[in-house]
Amino acid sequence: MTDKNTPARKSRRHRGASHGTSARHLVSPAQWRESMAIGAPPSPRIFAIAGFQAALAVLLAIVATHFSPWPQLVGFASLGALAALFGRFATVERRMRIVVICALLLALGVLVPSLASWAGAPPWMMAFALALVAGAATVAVSWWGLGGPGAVIIVFAAGAAYHPVGSGAEVLARVLATLAGGVVAVLTCLVTDRWRAPELKALRLPPAHVAPWSHQWIAAGRITACAALAAWIAFMAGWQHPAWAAIGAVSVLQGGHLHITMNRALQRMAGTIVGSFIVWAMLAQQPSFWMVVAAIVVFQFLTEVVIGYNYALGQITVTPMALLMTYLASPAVAASMPVERVLDTILGAALGIVFAVIFSSVDDRVYLHEHHSKDR
Repeated sequence: MTDKNTPARKSRRHRGASHGTSARHLVSPAQWRESMAIGAPPSPRIFAIAGFQAALAVLLAIVATHFSPWPQLVGFASLGALAALFGRFATVERRMRIVVICALLLALGVLVPSLASWAGAPPWMMAFALALVAGAATVAVSWWGLGGPGAVIIVFAAGAAYHPVGSGAEVLARVLATLAGGVVAVLTCLVTDRWRAPELKALRLPPAHVAPWSHQWIAAGRITACAALAAWIAFMAGWQHPAWAAIGAVSVLQGGHLHITMNRALQRMAGTIVGSFIVWAMLAQQPSFWMVVAAIVVFQFLTEVVIGYNYALGQITVTPMALLMTYLASPAVAASMPVERVLDTILGAALGIVFAVIFSSVDDRVYLHEHHSKDR
């Protein structure tokens, strides 16, 4: 019997692992079919509970801030409440630790670009600050084992803080509002997390794959560079939300393998186009504040329910939720948001694929080749 690790065997495997062959695999019909496949989440009930917790936390944070003396900070409070998205498969005790850490990371994500803006950073430096948040968040998610939805939520919070800051008091207000939303997330999970306990006892998940630290730092560097380039190109194109391009790049590069990266790119682009059309139709009706809040809560819940079946389905609902959160913070930019969201997403996803292929290792490309060979 021939050992699969003999030089001859390795040579045959590596012949299918060139950059060109990998690129052809990623645009093959099989890859497109795979990206459209509907899977089964490990536990629909836990996904639904996590969706309810996040939606409730966001609702409570919005309502409390709206009736406070600082209603203009409602967007940042709702961002902090997104900490409730993390740790859905962790034990009840560990979940609390994860949500607290994520609440702090969301606040730091808001702090860094806010400080850079207050210091008068030029646009290229703002893009670099956003990229640093993306890279640091990637490392933090791996270091603490925070799991999904990963660094992309931290980058989303940083993107909300991308706009100009007029004073140190405004920086402080943004951060405190985000932390307040995080406190709401912690309390919401603390009160409702017992609902997950029965399901967790019966759930058997495969152990999470933990890459060597050298690989994780390389991945963080790649994400930082790609996010910076995406944000800079978006800014040079005159788009108002370059952070969205960075978010697109980060979400794609979070994939553990090349075929997953491509699936995420295709799914994110398709879902964003549909979701942007939905929010365009909604904003064209000039909805009231409370109608927008209700839509955010519903879309947040639906996202967690459907995203386990296919990432594109999640993007159809998360795109309106994200754009409506942005609308609450900056109603003046409502008209251009849906179109720009699509353009930013396509830019970020395309750059993410290019970076993933160019900077892939031989092992990455061999895995892709063997993965597609199974479909023949």
